[in-house]
Amino acid sequence: MTAISVTGLSKRYGATLAVDGIDFTVAPGETLGLLGGNGAGKTTTIAMLLGLLIPTSGRISILGHDMATDRFAALARMNFSSPYVALPGRLSVAENLRVYGHLYGVRRIDARIAELAGQLDLEALLHRSAGELSAGQKTRVALAKSLINRPDVLLLDEPTASLDPDTGDLVRSWLERYRAESGCTILLASHNMAEVERLCSQVLMLKKGRVVDRGAPQNLLERYGRDDLEQVFLDIARDRQHPEATA
Repeated sequence: MTAISVTGLSKRYGATLAVDGIDFTVAPGETLGLLGGNGAGKTTTIAMLLGLLIPTSGRISILGHDMATDRFAALARMNFSSPYVALPGRLSVAENLRVYGHLYGVRRIDARIAELAGQLDLEALLHRSAGELSAGQKTRVALAKSLINRPDVLLLDEPTASLDPDTGDLVRSWLERYRAESGCTILLASHNMAEVERLCSQVLMLKKGRVVDRGAPQNLLERYGRDDLEQVFLDIARDRQHPEATA
């Protein structure tokens, strides 16, 4: 069984085709990188995976559940993090985590909050209002929220945005360890190419709503004759011809 299966997925807004018939699968325990410039369709794709947007056409199956007919069974085992989605600012960090923990039916919620606070260096922030936090602190709290229910599928949109290099490295190490220990499947949308190379076993390149290339990071580097994924990203973004096409 695949953890995530997407077939012919499209989303249209009037005359604009934001996502154009994409197909991909993610195996259990795999981390897939979803890459593309602004407007490539990454956020729209994630929103459809979460059931926040209804696809114009296509099919999504997550953990064996059809998201059109049985999404709540899957959503109970999923979670999501984005630094661009604000938590209720008047609630404290602990109150926010407690609310989300209750929504997911997490047992021993206070112990789970304490565990995450220790792992993500949030102890000093637990009683502060979420609205008073810095951008980097909000990013770490959003990540803690996404892990509150120990998800089997984790969707991450720029998980280390606004973090300093040291904290970003700690978070990436923690995600690697969590995936290895739990078998969690991760879909990661990021503009940090070094992060993608480190965390992802497979990469999906999107442009104007379409999949324009895919493969393991090392395979993409070899195919494009580049030293890092940022150079591959620029080749695709700037319509440079694929090296194999000129061979």
